[in-house]
Amino acid sequence: MKAIGTKPSVIVLGGAGSAGRVAVEVAASLGAVDQLTVADRDLDRAHAVANEISVTGTSKLRGIAVDVTDAPALRELLADADVVLNTTGPFYKLGLPVLRAAIDSDCHYLDVCDDWEPTIEMLALHDDAVTRGLLAVIGMGASPGTSNLLAAMACDGLHQVEDLYTAWAVDVPVGEAEIEADPSGPTEAPSAAFVHWMKQVSGQIQVVEGGKLALRRPLQPVSLKVPGCGSGTGYTVGHPEPITLHRSFGVTGSSANLMVLRRTTAAFLEGLRRDVDAGRLSLEQAAEAIARPRTMRALPALLRAARMRGPGKLPGFFAMARGRRGSDRVTVAVRAHALPRSVADATGIPLALALQALLEGRIQQTGVHPPEAVFDPAWFFGALAPHCDPPQHGLSEMIGRAESNRR
Repeated sequence: MKAIGTKPSVIVLGGAGSAGRVAVEVAASLGAVDQLTVADRDLDRAHAVANEISVTGTSKLRGIAVDVTDAPALRELLADADVVLNTTGPFYKLGLPVLRAAIDSDCHYLDVCDDWEPTIEMLALHDDAVTRGLLAVIGMGASPGTSNLLAAMACDGLHQVEDLYTAWAVDVPVGEAEIEADPSGPTEAPSAAFVHWMKQVSGQIQVVEGGKLALRRPLQPVSLKVPGCGSGTGYTVGHPEPITLHRSFGVTGSSANLMVLRRTTAAFLEGLRRDVDAGRLSLEQAAEAIARPRTMRALPALLRAARMRGPGKLPGFFAMARGRRGSDRVTVAVRAHALPRSVADATGIPLALALQALLEGRIQQTGVHPPEAVFDPAWFFGALAPHCDPPQHGLSEMIGRAESNRR
């Protein structure tokens, strides 16, 4: 692996955004980073974040303007960096070119990519990264990221993984409280997060069926009986987890990423999906409809919801594996009792912890990897615990595990 100096230089792309700012704040507190650069399209916001966090952080901070679509300028910026943290989206447009720039610049790379399409393309750069002695970890946020490491814990001890699901809450509680929405949500323009969401619940998405990757329509109901919790239904959404978990654990049956949400929310999204797929709405128009729902859409959704299945007793954030341990068929569920409260925190903090693991020498692999291939889940959840709301005191307080056996 390309060595990182005793005075590491780290750049956070999109560092003035909601998740990027959280990553900057946590990275600045590590003490191992010498120069921390907040890089953003908005120079004034980049300066503001750098100035504010430099008051409490232990790193030297600076703000700088960069347009990540300007390839020469991006490569020039990354040339002197040891590690880049990428929070800029949408990743289906920007993930692959930014990773290419990092590899070309001999810079280690960490991101929060939550789009399944570029995940496949980015993993294909594995050999290029190995040749240069670089590490790239893609999808180190909440989902993917924390969800992948829950899945790794669920698979631990299984000799064969048949089915593997990850799930995250949309509008149902996680542990003791719901994760709060991003406060930087829509104003005049549709939220980028909502545009991303509509892309992942329209068209086709990649899931695993019969041990093979398959393209299927999203928002399909999947009913599960989760040990220690109960039964309920989640709905499929386009995400990287099925792709990377299939590679990492050799899933022989089914795998999908699920949303745990109320029936009315699922019905509302289903109506938007139909209109997007039929060409009656653009992704931006559908995102606007999520931000500002109107009666003409809400009423049909209520009627449609009566025919849909609800979340039941599914936990809000969990992974569940079905497989074999010796001669037994086992179902294992691992769920989060607590998480950072906001979406920005739940995304930015794991990214910064990935940086911590890299700087502490906890990762020796080179190449392009998903989180479950390089991180020790026990270490990660122990490091995440103090950042939860309320703060936890280690893995045992954060995580619940239950299983059921059948011959």
